[in-house]
Amino acid sequence: MSLDLQLMNRSADAASCADVRSVARPATPAAEEPPLGAHLVSLRTGYSHHGIYVGAGRVVHYAGLCKSLHRGPVEEVTLERFAAGHEVAVVAHPLAAYAGRAAVARARSRLGEDRYRLLSNNCEHFCTWCVDGKGRSEQVRACVAHPLAGLRVVRALVHARRSAYAMQAA
Repeated sequence: MSLDLQLMNRSADAASCADVRSVARPATPAAEEPPLGAHLVSLRTGYSHHGIYVGAGRVVHYAGLCKSLHRGPVEEVTLERFAAGHEVAVVAHPLAAYAGRAAVARARSRLGEDRYRLLSNNCEHFCTWCVDGKGRSEQVRACVAHPLAGLRVVRALVHARRSAYAMQAA
């Protein structure tokens, strides 16, 4: 697996939640490890998935709906499993309240938590809470501001979950 880690500017707004983009700075070498406590984002079809890099090739993330049609808990997985074949970028938090080991400690303090809510406690809320101290989601904000784009995201999520469910059943 080749990871193309890019630094993404947190202040850049998404045009819509179905088209999540940020201003990217030059990519770091593929073999370079993300910084400890980094907020990672993996762009998927119609949405983005977020996690916190905890070192040794591992990421803590809110599994949410990513494993099946049922919600999942906060868990620690390999960076490769988190990426699921997609590019991974580092989201910049220039005014972070927690960085490095402090962000890792906050992420690990919620391992096993199973209170995923798409609109109020998703993987992006989790990561911004770990780094900034307050959970928020630009994807949710964009979906509320652009309801038609939000419907495209819901459609993409349902399709992705059905595909994952079909693969598990096979």
